[in-house]
Amino acid sequence: MESLTVQEAIKRSIMTEKSAMDFYRLGAGHMTNEQARKTFELLAGEERDHARMFYDLYQGDDLPDFDTLMAADPAAENDWLSSTEKELFALFDDRKAMEMAMQKEKSLAEHLQQMADRFDQPEVKEVFLKNVRSTDGHYQLIESEYARLMGMVHETDIDTFVRE
Repeated sequence: MESLTVQEAIKRSIMTEKSAMDFYRLGAGHMTNEQARKTFELLAGEERDHARMFYDLYQGDDLPDFDTLMAADPAAENDWLSSTEKELFALFDDRKAMEMAMQKEKSLAEHLQQMADRFDQPEVKEVFLKNVRSTDGHYQLIESEYARLMGMVHETDIDTFVRE
């Protein structure tokens, strides 16, 4: 990791965000609960936006244009969506898919923070930090939807339960 250049880190980040987008798109296709499906569709769009931020920083010429890259089939194996996970989605219920997504978002936030800490270039550091904040937001969104699916008190209802 020490020999990783800024541009290599940015390229890896583009591909990680694309993988996350693919994960959420595939997951949305297997969701039975409409709100859970919409949550995954929203997250897929945000991961695409994250990939765009990194893509705009990337100075290499070895990637296709952004839309072509995002439309490409998911990689056979990647950090977010292994072939095993592709098969598991067909077997998972919405709850299990959300549990997997929370774990992945938590790990990604930690990785992005490590990357931000590693680089001195302010514009690169800020893209990583912005993605840390967004990834934390993704975790909270999934956690909230998970609580709703599980029939737990939703944070928007907490005042009602506290007053009673």
